[in-house]
Amino acid sequence: MTDESAAPGRDFVRQRIADELAAGQHPTGVVTRFPPEPNGYLHIGHAKSICLNFSVAEEHGGRCYLRFDDTNPLKEDQDFADAIERDVRWLGFSWEDRLTHASDYYDRFYALAVQLIEAGKAYVDSLSAEEIREFRGTLTEPGKPSPYRERSVEENLDLFTRMRAGEFADGEHVLRAKIDMASPNMNLRDPTLYRIRRIAHQRTGSDWCVYPMYDFAHTVSDALEGITHSLCTLEFEDHRPLYDWILDQLGLPHRPRQIEFSRLNVAYMITSKRKLAQLIEHGDVTGWDDPRMPTLAGLRRRGYPPEALREFCRRIGVTKKDHVIEMGLLESTVRETLNETATRAMAVVNPIKVVLTNYPDGQSEMMAASNHPNRPDLGERELPFGRELWIERDDFMEDPPRKFFRLKPGGEVRLRYAYIIKCEAVIKNDAGEIVELHCSYDPDTRSGRPGAERKVKGTIHWVAAAQSVPAKVRLYDRLFSEPRPDADPQGRDFRALLNPESLQTVEHAQLEPSLADYAPGDCCQFERLGYFVADAVDSQPGAPVFNRVVTLRDSWAKAEKAALADL
Repeated sequence: MTDESAAPGRDFVRQRIADELAAGQHPTGVVTRFPPEPNGYLHIGHAKSICLNFSVAEEHGGRCYLRFDDTNPLKEDQDFADAIERDVRWLGFSWEDRLTHASDYYDRFYALAVQLIEAGKAYVDSLSAEEIREFRGTLTEPGKPSPYRERSVEENLDLFTRMRAGEFADGEHVLRAKIDMASPNMNLRDPTLYRIRRIAHQRTGSDWCVYPMYDFAHTVSDALEGITHSLCTLEFEDHRPLYDWILDQLGLPHRPRQIEFSRLNVAYMITSKRKLAQLIEHGDVTGWDDPRMPTLAGLRRRGYPPEALREFCRRIGVTKKDHVIEMGLLESTVRETLNETATRAMAVVNPIKVVLTNYPDGQSEMMAASNHPNRPDLGERELPFGRELWIERDDFMEDPPRKFFRLKPGGEVRLRYAYIIKCEAVIKNDAGEIVELHCSYDPDTRSGRPGAERKVKGTIHWVAAAQSVPAKVRLYDRLFSEPRPDADPQGRDFRALLNPESLQTVEHAQLEPSLADYAPGDCCQFERLGYFVADAVDSQPGAPVFNRVVTLRDSWAKAEKAALADL
């Protein structure tokens, strides 16, 4: 069976695990892990790995660990660790009592490194980092042995002990595995296992000044925790021989198996933590949770439901082939989810005033409006209606094209849930700008009343001016204007590809009264405009701030397909 072949309904990872279980392997159950480094916030690519690791374990009644790979205190922070825990929980998964850290095993790592030295499989190298790179060779030329490669076991043990005791400066020595400097796999050319870092660790303080490298710590952690399947993305495929070499030398009681799958690459997004940090440092975004960021915190603040991300990960599947997923697929999954769950409301983002000249001055009435067209269980709400209204400026044209079915001079439209109105006059200021529309209403056309069935071709939304709630609305769009900002075919820097229209802020939108007290994180559909969420940070009861989650239709679809086809 090839890596890509699997039974219907199963990806190749699940098929391989099913075959192993059928062969009687893993009698104690399937054990997986999600091992992020706490050096930044999780992004949408991590969502695929989280869903895969936790779901595979759950499907077989197994266990999944959340393990922090905290081996580089120079870049790590407790804030990042806390954010990772929040994101995994938000996505819908629980590690129960299986939260671990690589730093939990520092004593074991050190003892096993000593074991490698005693077996003649590791040595202390005193070359500088630059010299190590030079001696390592290239993809076409073998490396050269370090002049320190043949140090005696006793000398290596002495130096490693003194490294641990803090006698040397950063970079003065490293511990390297003794494998094969001529190997065609660069990862086997005596990789570094330990380096000196004289910096306090967020969990262990100043207890250590030598820290294990990722490949060593990750492999040993998997074995110590009894992981059966170490599911990694494809960039670790070339690391698998080193993973297996470490397990072969140490003879630990558990033998994990590493399986690689393709990363999640979404058009118009980057998922490099380093590049995301640069966006923050340059002020291109407001932070890790900026709603334009591909981080899970950003997507949550944007209003993406966790169930939509889980469904998106299910739809794209798990393969060995690297490819770019259209952002339209992600957004359509979000739309489908919100279409089922989000209540409806009316909001006018770019308002122009309408005065109903034949509506009694000072009178008002309440209009019944459904909270969801297909969910009677969500009930109804009442909308105030009066002489002065707000409508969208785009819903009026003074000189419209032939098939414009919204409001125009002398034309009629229906106000949703209310009456048919007719534009009688257009009021302009001295600069010739339209500031107000004078209309008449037909009192016999109130929605829901017998005899109110007179038809017109256009229906628009509105908000009663006297009871409207002023609000700030943020219209978010794609952060980048090109589909592969991290691999631009013209070689442009990714920051040069930022979309200048990724955020448009409307300071004085007008909302229906029911939206005034939306709690931060509450989501709804602004009818005819899109899905919006009360901002988790800035929105307050009585002073709402809404973020656009996604539009009602994908306006980028054709352009995205064409752009990806050209890559």
